[in-house]
Amino acid sequence: MSDVDVVAPFLAATVRTATPLALAALGELLVERTGLINIGLEGAILAGAFGALVGATAGGVGAGYTAAIVGGLVVGALFALFVVALRADQIITGTALTLLSVGATGTLYRALYGSGGAALTLPTSAPLPIPGLASIPVVGPALFSQPPITYAVYLLAPALAWSLARTHAGLALRAIGERPEAAEAAGIPVNRLRVWAVLMGCALGGLAGGTLVLAQAGTFAENMSAGRGFIAIAIVVLGRWRPLGVALGALVFGAASALQFAFQAMGWNAPYQLFLVTPYLLTLAALAGASGRARAPAALGKPL
Repeated sequence: MSDVDVVAPFLAATVRTATPLALAALGELLVERTGLINIGLEGAILAGAFGALVGATAGGVGAGYTAAIVGGLVVGALFALFVVALRADQIITGTALTLLSVGATGTLYRALYGSGGAALTLPTSAPLPIPGLASIPVVGPALFSQPPITYAVYLLAPALAWSLARTHAGLALRAIGERPEAAEAAGIPVNRLRVWAVLMGCALGGLAGGTLVLAQAGTFAENMSAGRGFIAIAIVVLGRWRPLGVALGALVFGAASALQFAFQAMGWNAPYQLFLVTPYLLTLAALAGASGRARAPAALGKPL
């Protein structure tokens, strides 16, 4: 087997695996830029995955993605209600919402589809090759023969980078994350923007869950988010709270997950569990500061 036969599928698997992580992490970036931290992102991803199941079963792929966003928004609305409006503890609220999502989606899945699940017949979003670019050797199929949702990530990361640096709304978000009292004194509606950021962040988290179902697995399984929400939070740290850095961080984690496929293709006999645990080891390393000294928003995680 040639190097190209191994590298090309590895790169394609890296991009495919990184897509839902990038969506969730870019959403979490918006939230953390306002000084909040949403541990409930895991719950938003799982709610989005279940929403995709229900939507796609009823109306196809488009309805699945729409329902995935709605699922994420439900979790985001609950988080905003308790944290921003009622001033509840962020960590406890996020943890409770994740546990609620795990229980609710599992119960509804069994009630609606049974233990076997009708989700095995779900429609999925097929790769859409970009003419010309997809034919570039090695990197072409990996980057430009992906489902449309991956191309949305290509546009979203630079758009967020430009917005946070160049627009009034982006600068206001950053001001809230650094000095909320000063931002409020300057006339910036702190709570309103925090609610908006939480809703957008969880909508992207829900879309990440929808991507897992509609562009990757083609089915739904209980607790299928498998810690991706927590990995996404680590990716924000690894990306130093910058959209382009977050996108690159998602690729790093995607590559770590794709290693199992590359080593299997090369005939390695190492236990596959060794490669499954790699992303979680990277998560611990990122949160422990192995990515170097990164300056978080000053108000991040502080009581409201």
